[in-house]
Amino acid sequence: MSIIKSFSVGAGDTFYIQHNSSNFTIIDCCLSEDNREDIVKKIKHAHLNKSITRFISTHPDQDHISGLKYLDDNLDLINFYCVKNKVIKDEETEDFKHYCELRDSNKAFYLERGCSRKWMNQGDEKIDPAGVSILWPILSDENYIASLAVVENGGSPNNISAVIQYSMNEGVTALWMGDLEADFMDDIADKITWPKVNILFAPHHGRRSGKIPEKILREMNPDVIVIGEAPSEDLNYYSNYNVITQNSAGDITFDCNGKNINIFSSEPNYSVDFLDSEIVLSPDGDYYIGTLNID
Repeated sequence: MSIIKSFSVGAGDTFYIQHNSSNFTIIDCCLSEDNREDIVKKIKHAHLNKSITRFISTHPDQDHISGLKYLDDNLDLINFYCVKNKVIKDEETEDFKHYCELRDSNKAFYLERGCSRKWMNQGDEKIDPAGVSILWPILSDENYIASLAVVENGGSPNNISAVIQYSMNEGVTALWMGDLEADFMDDIADKITWPKVNILFAPHHGRRSGKIPEKILREMNPDVIVIGEAPSEDLNYYSNYNVITQNSAGDITFDCNGKNINIFSSEPNYSVDFLDSEIVLSPDGDYYIGTLNID
């Protein structure tokens, strides 16, 4: 069993994976003074009895690193994963400065397609791997190199976002794409072997500017697309796919048990019509909205 948690943090991202091993993974953070104490308390609780913890930064936009220093002060992030970069910003927040410190420290592990690391995707006779793999970036790719040049001149870091896959043996496959933009994804679509995906977290918080090209969607054939909390007028709702909208669902929990993914919402009245209904108890007091049974 593993649990994937997507926190409702407004137009930003905060996720964790409570693996079915000694691993615990946090992907991005968007913490404010209003929510950080509660979210970090929940992360600490979920993190109990996990001996290997990593923080993965998809990219250093403020809505993906806000509260990073607070999180590090409370969890001691000894494994910090990011793409290697020289991002500069006109306004350097405390959290951006802390990102740069971690990025340039001996705690950093730099992401690229196919990278391998003990416990991330390598295990041994005592500890199973986390099942996390990196599909992008390809460091030699011209589109990626151009995106690195943009950030070195103070431009948007959206298109240096890593593509992160989590796969559980004979179970769930989930995918994160940071804030990749639609035109960039179109340029790299044929450079990645896109897996079949059960849970897809829409890039750029579900905005039309991050709409996933249809040829990528056809390859991944996602069972559920989670649309983030960008303003509703900016969202693309992926009308031909099953979606969960975080604006309405609040915190979303995916309790992954082999071929059965039980899904919960922090909002008592949220519902969808594409999930199976079974008798399931919530692991943390949220409200059951249905079960996704995968092949």
